Amino acid sequence: MTQLSHWPSEDRPREKLITKGPQALSDSELLAIFLRTGIRGKNVIELARDMLAHFGGLKKLFAADLATFTAFKGLGEAKYVQLQACLEMSQRHLAEEVNLGDAINNPDQVKSYVQSRLVGRLNEVFAVLFLDNQHRILSYEELFFGTINASSVHPRVIVQRALALNAAAIIVTHNHPSGVAEASVSDIDITRLIKQAMTLIDVRLLDHLIVASHRVISLAEQGQL
Repeated sequence: MTQLSHWPSEDRPREKLITKGPQALSDSELLAIFLRTGIRGKNVIELARDMLAHFGGLKKLFAADLATFTAFKGLGEAKYVQLQACLEMSQRHLAEEVNLGDAINNPDQVKSYVQSRLVGRLNEVFAVLFLDNQHRILSYEELFFGTINASSVHPRVIVQRALALNAAAIIVTHNHPSGVAEASVSDIDITRLIKQAMTLIDVRLLDHLIVASHRVISLAEQGQL
């Protein structure tokens, strides 16, 4: 084990973040900053790497319950609480950009909003943002759960909610727990079915957003609408 204090300053995670920004750090380096110290026989970077290998990445680490988290040597209840607080703050930060009743002014606002809702979910969730004619958010509703495909998403349910809310437009969204950042054939089929159903009631489908880990894919931007 090599002590971090013996590393060149530009390679130490905290100094690297200050000089190059957080985007320059690996997952293990970011986690090392959170952990602050290692354990006997392992410096903090080695501990962070072992944790990511053990849990299978950040997403599964964040999703671990207290018993699973604290079963790993060197992790206790205090670290669990701190990690969950960090995760919740990051999700609330993303959600602050758009709230119910706000008008949507640019695509990045919507991407941040749906990401805050769906990132880290272990199962697939299909949700709809219902908007008025000024693109203000009337409601965000999670309507379908489980494996998302053309047979499990029912356009008639979306039509019923759009009529009940007197929506003028909608944005649909779902997550890819696998982290695959591309639309599947099923995703495109669902989009077309929903667009056809919305056209019948004069409600516009503005986009279908896919949340894949820390990326959000827009089918409108890809020309799939």
